Amino acid sequence: MTPKLNPFAAAPDLMKHWLQISQAIAGSMEPNLVSLVEVRASQLNGCANCLNMHTAEARARGESEQRLYLLSAWRGAPCYSDRERAALAWTDSLTRLSQEHSHAAAYQALKDEFSEEDQVKLTLLINVINGWNRLAVGFDLWADKVTTDKEAA
Repeated sequence: MTPKLNPFAAAPDLMKHWLQISQAIAGSMEPNLVSLVEVRASQLNGCANCLNMHTAEARARGESEQRLYLLSAWRGAPCYSDRERAALAWTDSLTRLSQEHSHAAAYQALKDEFSEEDQVKLTLLINVINGWNRLAVGFDLWADKVTTDKEAA
């Protein structure tokens, strides 16, 4: 696959800021929870680039193969905590915003497991990964983590 364009070359200042805010948001939450959210949103959006990157990062953080394999069927898998389930339900709800008629149950689970501050952090994280998915899918991007970090520096 040949990229349509390189967003880091086309808009370097904005992309540098986008990467910095992305890293700040991701760094404000538990790393394994961040990984689950990034992978789940990328599954829903069909973003091969982000799935490739974030599953590798998740494994490096110690995430199990089982939990990564079962993520697409997380509702039926017993290996996720209540907090993770709440985050995944919120991720599904916000990522499928146009398909969801009500996110009341997802929001109630979110409120039960996350402080108000963490609700905002998680929502920002979901927005960020959805943004990266749209950049990668829209411009046919494919990069490993090392390449991406070097370009953004």
